[in-house]
Amino acid sequence: MTNLFHSWRAAIRIARRDAWRSKGRSFLVLAMIALPILGVSAFSLTFRSAELSPGQKLERDIGAADARFSDALTDGTPIVQDPKGDQSTTVEDYSKGDKPWPDGPTDVRKTIPAGATVLTDTSGSAKLTTAYGLLTTDVRELKAADPVAKGIMRLREGRFPEKADEVAVTTSFLESSGLRLGSTLSARGFDRSYTITGEYELPSDLKQEQINALPGAFLKPYGAAVEKSGLPAPGYSGSFLVRMPGAASGGFTWNMVKEINTKGVQVVSRAVVLNPPPDAEVPLYQREGWGAYEESTAAKAAALAAAGTVVGLAMLEICLLAGPAFAVGARRSRRQLGLVGANGGARSHIRAIVLSGGLVIGVAAAVVGTVLAVILTFALRPYLEEYLGQRFGSFTVRPLEILAIGALAVLTGLLSAIVPAITASRETVLASLTGRRGVRKSSRVLPLLGLAALLIGAVIALYGSVVTDSFIIVAGGSAIAELGVVAMTPALVGLFGRTGRWLPLSPRLALRDAVRNRGRTAPAVAAVLAAVAGTVAVSTYAASNDAQNEAGYHPSLPYGAVRVLTGEDGGRDAAAARDAVLRTLPVDLRADVSRISVGRTGCSTWDSSKGCGQYEIVIPAANQCPLWTASADGTDPASRFTKEQRHALAKDWRCATGEDGGSVSTPGSLLIADAALLKVLGITDPGAVQALADGKYVSFSRPQVDKTGKVGVKLVTDSEAAQRASEQNKPTPGEVKTFTAYQVPGSPKTYGMQGLLSPAAAKAAGITTVPLGTYFSTDRMPNAEQRQRLDAELAKLGGGVDLTVEQGYVSRYDIVLIALTIFAGLVTIGAAGIATGLAQADAEADLKTLAAVGAPPRVRRILSGFQCGVVAAMGVLLGSVAGVLPAMGLRLTDERQQLAYYQEALDNGWGGVTDGPPEVPIVVPWQTLAALLVFVPLGAALLAALVTRSRGALARRAAH
Repeated sequence: MTNLFHSWRAAIRIARRDAWRSKGRSFLVLAMIALPILGVSAFSLTFRSAELSPGQKLERDIGAADARFSDALTDGTPIVQDPKGDQSTTVEDYSKGDKPWPDGPTDVRKTIPAGATVLTDTSGSAKLTTAYGLLTTDVRELKAADPVAKGIMRLREGRFPEKADEVAVTTSFLESSGLRLGSTLSARGFDRSYTITGEYELPSDLKQEQINALPGAFLKPYGAAVEKSGLPAPGYSGSFLVRMPGAASGGFTWNMVKEINTKGVQVVSRAVVLNPPPDAEVPLYQREGWGAYEESTAAKAAALAAAGTVVGLAMLEICLLAGPAFAVGARRSRRQLGLVGANGGARSHIRAIVLSGGLVIGVAAAVVGTVLAVILTFALRPYLEEYLGQRFGSFTVRPLEILAIGALAVLTGLLSAIVPAITASRETVLASLTGRRGVRKSSRVLPLLGLAALLIGAVIALYGSVVTDSFIIVAGGSAIAELGVVAMTPALVGLFGRTGRWLPLSPRLALRDAVRNRGRTAPAVAAVLAAVAGTVAVSTYAASNDAQNEAGYHPSLPYGAVRVLTGEDGGRDAAAARDAVLRTLPVDLRADVSRISVGRTGCSTWDSSKGCGQYEIVIPAANQCPLWTASADGTDPASRFTKEQRHALAKDWRCATGEDGGSVSTPGSLLIADAALLKVLGITDPGAVQALADGKYVSFSRPQVDKTGKVGVKLVTDSEAAQRASEQNKPTPGEVKTFTAYQVPGSPKTYGMQGLLSPAAAKAAGITTVPLGTYFSTDRMPNAEQRQRLDAELAKLGGGVDLTVEQGYVSRYDIVLIALTIFAGLVTIGAAGIATGLAQADAEADLKTLAAVGAPPRVRRILSGFQCGVVAAMGVLLGSVAGVLPAMGLRLTDERQQLAYYQEALDNGWGGVTDGPPEVPIVVPWQTLAALLVFVPLGAALLAALVTRSRGALARRAAH
């Protein structure tokens, strides 16, 4: 044991000295190993620091309170909840039977124990005036300076409000609004102004734009002012922070929480969250579908397998890149290793010296990577918090995780040095001292093992894509197959040697040298192969997915057309939005559109609050899709039909969804406009233009028109009665306005519009309309500068404006393909460069002899360039072939999954399947392949030629 310790100690000292002497090579290998360690360590530190403990989450949610009481809005009906207070439902199951779901407020204050300290916490929103215009902002009324609320808001500057006319604002609001401390702000349509006295942040949402006011100082008077102007008052929600008297009260236990639940109140209790009860004592978890969510064991195993595969492939890539570098070191230390053998050193000592090189570099990489990760994560903590949008709970370092990550670096270094160590130990002492390389036959076992792995992996991937539809199985099989190709690399490199007879002299010499010295060529080629295979696989999958997305893309408008819609506040921002488009974009035609308004004109499109009504297009019973028509007993209507009948009904015109792209966010997709809208949308039917002029209803949806050629528009003024009727599967009560319809022939693209009525026809029928927005056609596609100016103009309106500029299909994968190509190119150049350096070390004597006999200096450059190019070309070619197959397997898996979903939707009558089965293409990214196959090897060759010195040191060649 003592001799072993001393021999390894000496080996490590020798390796440390060699590493210090060859600083460039050592730094290269250290960087290759340390950079991934740095990234993984930094991710671990960031993830763990951002992970909040239950106590930290409670501090940000309820401050120093013992509990938060919230109304479950079940009209006081008893509820059951989970221990965290996130989920709740009624004790009685209202999904069965005819009883309507209880909906109404509860007096939460009556459930708060006497003597407790209570803070009201109310949240709403308002459009606030800023230095640039209007900004829709959250408004929170909470006495933030009270000790009970400590931790919910963190004051950065100034103070929290103390008077009714003061507010504090978040840092994000100050940045967006252009205001500062001491500025005044108000809300649109509100005659009160408020002074900004403080700046704070929400620790769990740093990007939140919010203002804080005292309870009752803003939301109630603002709502009254809005309602007075004819608009519906904005809604808001409230809860209560409760702190029990006495330090030893113990807060609210689980039994107390369940007692409070019987009164329809939901509770977030500090005591319960910190010490949750067993699942068996949680009534909610005994309900079907309400159990505590836990990731399944199979899902965990799949995630671990995926993570292990990624880590293993990354380590393999590093080993393939670093291995030749250690081989260079061993080759250049050949004489030193020979002297060790000449002085009685065994082969194990030679292996120990080379392995110690990997150990030294691995330990150094682990230390450098983890230390830099800790320093950078700590130094960049404020920026990371801003990027993530939340403050860390604390800077958390888990030593075991960091040590495990560092151990990966050490293991990677050792694995990288194993093959060079074995190769060096097999060399005779005489060959090491004289510099002779000898002739060694390549192993025949490794290619056979590689071929077996390739076949097994291909079978597994094929089974996963054709039989199981499992992504994990396909990816695992592809990884095994790729490892098999890597193991076959030496044999494949030998096959490339047969092409040398057709090459000119310099590339033939480079290829012959690469084939004869497969020990240094194969790892570099394998490294390039692995990187390129991954790049080609991801690129092929991305390009195929992109082609499928493009084929299934439905434009929202004609190319270059623009649309601005606003369904809020009775459309009062519609004119301002229209004028903003006219000022900034090259508009050709314009069509103003309106919508039907029932009740108060200030109601939003889907507003069901008091005083606001709705309307609906009456679909005749004969035109209703049988698969979707509600049944009297509440069962699934599709269950009344056989599978074959559902297949037939899915193709019935009554069940057609009419999905041609675009959407109109109004009931029945009905718009009120004149014939200009038809021109903007490119609808050229003269009958539709004439029908509008005649006051008819222009229909693009066949089910809307009854057998007499009429369309009914039902005006619903009582929203509560409509809700009750819907729950009882009864017709909605309301007044029906009937119009003579013109059914547009064929299937023109309407971009979501299913009905069109002229303003004159709506007025003649006694229907009230309000502005909705404007459609535009343009002379040319708006450029980026015009879009930015328009966005800035619309931002002044404070949100609520829906802008659409139809640019056609825009690929999301272009930047991905470019990034992958660059990554593969860098890895290829790096691996080929390492192999070239090793080749030069081997061929130094030959190069000196060439120089001695009068060879031009450029020969060294040319030979170096071709050596690098040959390695790059072989790796890229093999990687391109190996990468396409996994992508094809994954796409076949996607096809089976999408076909299975299509068949399931067809069998169950879900609709949306009238377009036929999905088409899942497989597209090869030829541009990426061309860049990899041509430009990357060429670039590697030119770079190697440029960095190689033309003249080497002229010396006498050693006699053999």
